[in-house]
Amino acid sequence: MCKEKKSLNHFIIIIYITMIHIGQLIESELHRQERSVSWFAQKLCCERTNVYSIFKRKSIDTALLIRICQILHYDFFAVYSLKLEIKDQVATNPVQ
Repeated sequence: MCKEKKSLNHFIIIIYITMIHIGQLIESELHRQERSVSWFAQKLCCERTNVYSIFKRKSIDTALLIRICQILHYDFFAVYSLKLEIKDQVATNPVQ
């Protein structure tokens, strides 16, 4: 792989891992599962407006995220773990 392409891939990875928007990930997973906002609000014991508020959040309380993980049967914490793993790899193997 040429040096320019390696640098570009490195840059793309850095951008990707620093821009986790948890609300968008939750919304995407909800849609992937073909679940409605009303269904999700009922499971969270909140109003639909609160769900839309969650979708706008860049960060979220861990207790709420645990509940969301259980409801959607999806480990959103794994996204953050992967981010840390990639950051560690980039730090220990910098592109030359």
